Amino acid sequence: MRLRAVLLLVVLFAGYGGWRLLNAQKPFREYPGQWTGFPLPDDYQVQREFVFGRLRYQNFSGGGGFRGRFRGSWGTDYPRGDRHLVQGLRRLTRLDSRSVEQVIDLDNTDDVYNWPFLYAVEVGHWSLNDEEAKQLRDFLNRGGFLMVDDFHGTFEWQIFEASLRKVFPDRPIVELQNSDHIFHVLYDLDQRFQVPGNQFLYTGRSYERDGYEAVWRGIFDDKGRLMVAICANMDLGDAVERSDEPSYPEKFASLAYRILVNYTVYDLTH
Repeated sequence: MRLRAVLLLVVLFAGYGGWRLLNAQKPFREYPGQWTGFPLPDDYQVQREFVFGRLRYQNFSGGGGFRGRFRGSWGTDYPRGDRHLVQGLRRLTRLDSRSVEQVIDLDNTDDVYNWPFLYAVEVGHWSLNDEEAKQLRDFLNRGGFLMVDDFHGTFEWQIFEASLRKVFPDRPIVELQNSDHIFHVLYDLDQRFQVPGNQFLYTGRSYERDGYEAVWRGIFDDKGRLMVAICANMDLGDAVERSDEPSYPEKFASLAYRILVNYTVYDLTH
């Protein structure tokens, strides 16, 4: 019996799953964001099998953003967009999802390894230092997944890519193909189109700056698993956040949910 118990412990603590057991998760906490004071769901303290993770980062000093409004571009659409998405995951999948998000830092602790999915927005304003890039690379190589969204045009792409190159200086950023599994893991998404943010309601444009066409790119590991999913020149977060507003077009919100659901399920199955 003692040998069987030892073997069981070895299995439980092996690999990535071991990190989840060895290191206690940081508790849920709210931070100043675009929607400070957004009401908490009644069940926000109930533990679930999946938690939607939002990456917090420092702003690029020359990148503008929303620092004056809510202390960093990372908090765009937070937490309203996150909680709308989680409700969508509950309705559209069988994922046992927590009703609130988790804000995650690359802070040289082991906490990031407890959360398999990281979502980062406005990465045209982010700035990762060498230590943060190293930890993000380690997280992704261990099986983690990063999705980035809501950045637009040439200038913001250059800022985004500068930090991403610190993470993976030797891995190419490639165009995703319609045949890639991430577009078919739950919904078939061959017919995608540019999803605009709330600015569409008063400009009538689906693009911002010189980001005229939606960009679907990514970085794969050596086994063909997509580690970084890049959604540029679109604003899926805004579409989900505004999905309960009659003024925001349903076709954009519906596609945003399907994309985010596919990306989440892909991460948990690959």
